[in-house]
Amino acid sequence: MCLFLFRDDQMFVYPWKGIIANIPTTLQDGKHVGESGRKLREDLAKKGFNPLKVQPLWNRHGHSGYAIVEFNKEWDGFNNAIMFEKSFELDHYGKKDYYSSRRKKDKLYAWVAREDDYYSGGLIGEYLRRNGDLKTVSSKEAEDRRKTSKLLTTLNNTLETKNQRLQEMQNKFNEVSSSMSTLMWQKDDMIRAYNEECKKMQENAHNHFKQISLEHERNAKCILDQKRELEQREKELLQREAQNENETKKLQHEKMMNERAALEQKKADETMFKLAEEHKRDKEKLHREIIKLEKQLDTRQGLELEIQRLRGALLVMEYMNGDGDADTKKRMDVIQDELKEKEEELEDLEDLNQALIIKERKSNDELQDARKELITAFKDVSTRAHIGVKKMGEVDIKPFLVAAKRKYSAKEADVKSAELCSLWQDYLRDPSWHPFKILTDKEGNCKEILDEEDEKLVELKIELGDEAYDAVTMALKQMNEYNPSGRYIVPELWNFNEGRKATLTEGVQHLLNKWKLHKRRR
Repeated sequence: MCLFLFRDDQMFVYPWKGIIANIPTTLQDGKHVGESGRKLREDLAKKGFNPLKVQPLWNRHGHSGYAIVEFNKEWDGFNNAIMFEKSFELDHYGKKDYYSSRRKKDKLYAWVAREDDYYSGGLIGEYLRRNGDLKTVSSKEAEDRRKTSKLLTTLNNTLETKNQRLQEMQNKFNEVSSSMSTLMWQKDDMIRAYNEECKKMQENAHNHFKQISLEHERNAKCILDQKRELEQREKELLQREAQNENETKKLQHEKMMNERAALEQKKADETMFKLAEEHKRDKEKLHREIIKLEKQLDTRQGLELEIQRLRGALLVMEYMNGDGDADTKKRMDVIQDELKEKEEELEDLEDLNQALIIKERKSNDELQDARKELITAFKDVSTRAHIGVKKMGEVDIKPFLVAAKRKYSAKEADVKSAELCSLWQDYLRDPSWHPFKILTDKEGNCKEILDEEDEKLVELKIELGDEAYDAVTMALKQMNEYNPSGRYIVPELWNFNEGRKATLTEGVQHLLNKWKLHKRRR
């Protein structure tokens, strides 16, 4: 608001403007030249008057010696204009001083533009009439009050509308939140049931396998005892040089029966491991099916949530349609059509999902065939290349050579390291040796980890050191990941620079680069 008092009928030029007179000019090339508007504005700003712009007035002879100072339209601009005028009046360089002085000093004169300036002739009057109009302080205050009242009314109406809209959105949010909570409970129940079933299956499989293993050990021990007993009896008979034909035939018959029992036991062992392998494949297949079902459930839940939202919106529209509003009814029809479309989309989801599963299996088969062809092509490539074939499950001989050199002479180290490496590679191929254990966390998730307390691994670490232990455990983990049932070495496309499985794209790109290099050399 204004900090000064004026008569109610006193007219000012609005937007608020000031006039600067007696600006020094010089004659250059036949034209009068004076200070620029920017320099004048900076000088006034330093004094705290904060002008927006200073516009010098020009005529056909050049700079007229006058300039118009423009201030902010608001009350702070008016206060700055009055302070600007008072500052010059205190130094006796105001409007009255300018017009009453016959010999003007080489100083600037300034005042606030009023009604008489507005209607004056010359450059000042023309500029003021072209760029402003006349207002009293009281009319400006009344106009501000009207604008403030109108703004308050508009803000109150907008606030009331926003509150109503917020309440509607809150109701819809509560409905959707309730539906989503129900769906999440259903999903949690399904996951809990699945985890419990998996845990039971794993426990049953573990117990069954343990029982088979114990029975196998008992039978093997029994057969070994029988074999030793028969060998002992045979040795005793040879020492005594017994020629009893019946005793010899009986001994041969028992040996033959023992060999048959060993053969049957071997067949039983093979059958047992086949059953264990089939059980593991079934478990992996079941796990993949559960993952697919969970993805389908997520997609289906998304559609069901959308359907619940549309149904909730439809109920709200039906409630609001009590007065029979035509626009509301039209919106209800649109929502009903959208709801019907979503329900049809949900029905078609199952057929689409089956088609995608078939397509995915076909694509995976083609990718696996392409990867096998790449592995075949890379088998003869030097391991110095950053893309090549790595044999997963193969024990590295270098740590065994280092350990052998610590225990044997240089000549024996090479042979001993090869024997030790070959021995541990045979251990890895043995399906009866499975140094892993299963851990179950609080959520019921199962994880298979290496059993570091296994007798063979502990003995290896003590006898040959950490390097050989790390080489064997790494090969064990690779074997368990790539071929846990067959227990033989599997070639894999490998990125040796980054120490990871190479992608199909990386393998193809590497082959293309080699082909381009070969082509340039030719």
